[in-house]
Amino acid sequence: MGLKKIFPIIFVLITLSLIGSIYIQINWILTMVQNKQDQLQNKVAVAVNAVTQDLVAQRGLSQGKTLRVKPGVPWRPSDQFTLELQRVPLVAERFTVEDVNDKIHKEFNKADLKSIRFEFSISSDLNSSDLSSSGVMFRTPELQSKNFLKEVEDTTNFKIFNPLLAPENSDASTILPDEVLVVVIPNFRDIVIGEMRIMIAGAIFFTLVIIATFYVTVNALVRQKKLSEIKNDFINNMTHEFKTPLATISLAVDALRNEKVVNDRVKGEYFTGIIKEENRRMNKQVETILQASLLDRQEQQLNLRSLHAHVIIQEAMENFHLQLEGKGGNSELQLNAKNDLIRADEVHLMNIITNLIDNAVKYSKENLLIRIVTHSTAKSLVIRIEDNGIGMSKETQRRIFEKFYRAHTGNLHNVKGFGLGLSYVKTIVEAHHGKIKVDSIAGKGTNFTLEFPLTKD
Repeated sequence: MGLKKIFPIIFVLITLSLIGSIYIQINWILTMVQNKQDQLQNKVAVAVNAVTQDLVAQRGLSQGKTLRVKPGVPWRPSDQFTLELQRVPLVAERFTVEDVNDKIHKEFNKADLKSIRFEFSISSDLNSSDLSSSGVMFRTPELQSKNFLKEVEDTTNFKIFNPLLAPENSDASTILPDEVLVVVIPNFRDIVIGEMRIMIAGAIFFTLVIIATFYVTVNALVRQKKLSEIKNDFINNMTHEFKTPLATISLAVDALRNEKVVNDRVKGEYFTGIIKEENRRMNKQVETILQASLLDRQEQQLNLRSLHAHVIIQEAMENFHLQLEGKGGNSELQLNAKNDLIRADEVHLMNIITNLIDNAVKYSKENLLIRIVTHSTAKSLVIRIEDNGIGMSKETQRRIFEKFYRAHTGNLHNVKGFGLGLSYVKTIVEAHHGKIKVDSIAGKGTNFTLEFPLTKD
């Protein structure tokens, strides 16, 4: 199965795996948060229950009041007075806010809840009609911490209600007040998540690693697919480029064997010249491929020296004089740079200009016009090569400097090459510490702008 067919299958499988992994991670985090929340609630409930038992145990079953009457004066206590003597004191009467706060702190420390902030109140005579706006049953507390009323209204806070009941072994006839200890834990869910932050951060980190791996894998597959297509295109182009001169050479050799040609020196030299020219073309193509290989391995050595770019530009343009005449094209040189002295490799600089002019000629239409304009800044020489050819699409402009990439030319099938020219140009320009950019409009032409640093000589 080819890469083109197997790629969608691999992409779908990796996508499903990624979605499944993220789903499992999210569910695992939510489950862990819920479990941690339940554990913390249980700890708080146990600690508050211990505080409740301590408060009830210390409240006492009697106020211990002493009755004093005058000697010889008959006195009979009223029923209300008797009930008052028997009444168990309220927690709010026996303890202060600081006392209750210390007891809760003590039990929270035992339960390893030291860092948890809390608010509390002790209310009496509760009934179902006493509801706050948040649905919490309480009357204005007899005893409360500073921020209790503010925090109890927040429905996101955790709240626990513990009735202050009499011990099981207490006197059943004792009249007990109806009291409830209410403890509120503000930002309870934030506390739970804070305690799990390392595990949550780890889960998020590894999820991001999975996503990054997915991206790298898909990107590698896309690149591999693209390279496979480029390789096939390159082989097809190379076959075509070598097949034509080989066929020409074969025909020329057959012609040289002909008796008429053997006895005709002029014809012999003509066919020999064809063989030599086609051989030169093949050598040039081989040299281009080898040069690209050297650039890949960064083994290309530049012979840098100070030279005038205008001289190179004029020589390069003269080399295309006959080609332009054959196509009915024209050229213009506007060498306006006041300073054109740069440090460059003469051969490679000539190749750069030649490649760009050659591209303009290849992808031309009727009334071809090639214009080369230069100007200089304080630090750079700028060379702009313009043409009015077929232009390029936005997609082609993005990929034009990729190795082996060749622009789609529609019905234009006579354009030859390996797609190495502009890749070579960009590499050599950057090796000279220069810059290159392209601007083009499909159907209207293309502008290549080169920028080289001026020499200090």
